[in-house]
Amino acid sequence: MSEKSDFMALPINVEQIQELLPHRYPFLLVDRVVEIVPDVSVVALKNVTINEPFFQGHFPGHPVMPGVLIIEAMAQAAGLLTQLSRRFKGDKGSPLFYLVKVDNARFSAPVVPGDQLRFEVSLKRLVRGMGLFVARSLVDGKEVASCELMCAARAHK
Repeated sequence: MSEKSDFMALPINVEQIQELLPHRYPFLLVDRVVEIVPDVSVVALKNVTINEPFFQGHFPGHPVMPGVLIIEAMAQAAGLLTQLSRRFKGDKGSPLFYLVKVDNARFSAPVVPGDQLRFEVSLKRLVRGMGLFVARSLVDGKEVASCELMCAARAHK
């Protein structure tokens, strides 16, 4: 993809996201990418519905999205930033990145069915196949979670 005309146009929908990430239902936690600045930042969305399988047990009668899944969703948005940035540069073959570290995770409000999560992820630095990202999640403009993520390219066997 050496020409920018081959680059995916915004918004990037769930079918296009599935071309970029290996995750599938019920673990694909990003529905759309609405903004991207290659190698800098990405904004992605997740529509939270009562149909999510985790609400069956978290918690019956009081559904709350688990914080670890919000972190996973932010990590998936970081993965989309990495993959889309590589595609923008014309690199079709992108390595798989794994979440290796989470720092300073904070949760300030519950996420419930009907909420739309907005993930804002910025690349802090990329060194030797390791990316450090700053991520936050918002609902209706209010921050509900934040953390720093470190992701590493999978070693080839």
